[in-house]
Amino acid sequence: MSMSFSQYMRDSIQPMRDDLTGIGFEELLTPEAVEAALPNAKGTALVVVNSVCGCAAGQCRPGVAQALQNEIVPDHLFTVFAGQEKEATAKAREYFAPYAPSSPSIALMKDGELVHFIERHSVEDRSAAEIAAELKEVFNRLCQ
Repeated sequence: MSMSFSQYMRDSIQPMRDDLTGIGFEELLTPEAVEAALPNAKGTALVVVNSVCGCAAGQCRPGVAQALQNEIVPDHLFTVFAGQEKEATAKAREYFAPYAPSSPSIALMKDGELVHFIERHSVEDRSAAEIAAELKEVFNRLCQ
């Protein structure tokens, strides 16, 4: 039995999802899930717009994982996957205005309001350790 292309894509992308779900992130797979979670999350919520690109694998996901080793971390961890759950990603990006859509990207929200955002261009040019350092500083300042 041959594997369909969509099944192949799902299987090849699963490890990229597992990088985040394995450290406690909840995947928001539909616009309804995004609407239920983001504006209603009390306290702080980290939202990672995941993607298949190299900077997501080399810098974004490892940087987020390192940042979560911090003593102070957000109350909630959510992720959407750009290019996979397109409608959920588009809905999440509505909460990130005025920033243009980019992936990967990392948002910190507090009581449903965006308080910090790291765009793709700020991921591409930096190491995982540099991203982790920025996030830890932000967690220490905003997640009290």
